[in-house]
Amino acid sequence: MSNDRPGTDRELDVRDIDGEPFGEIMDAVADLPTDESLLLINSFEPQPLYGVLEKRGFTYETTNPEPERWHVEIRHD
Repeated sequence: MSNDRPGTDRELDVRDIDGEPFGEIMDAVADLPTDESLLLINSFEPQPLYGVLEKRGFTYETTNPEPERWHVEIRHD
């Protein structure tokens, strides 16, 4: 699998999902092995997601490499 960000193990680009991508994101996070990271690519900063990730024991780092492109690197805490 090709990643946009070196150092991440998995990638999920939700920009083309029709509708709310929350279910797909939570499925990917639930399947994430403890020694791997997930790069979430979105067209906006998913601020409501941060609290959910923290409650489930994940950390995240968010960057905005270009307009309408947000990267959220998700790892187990």
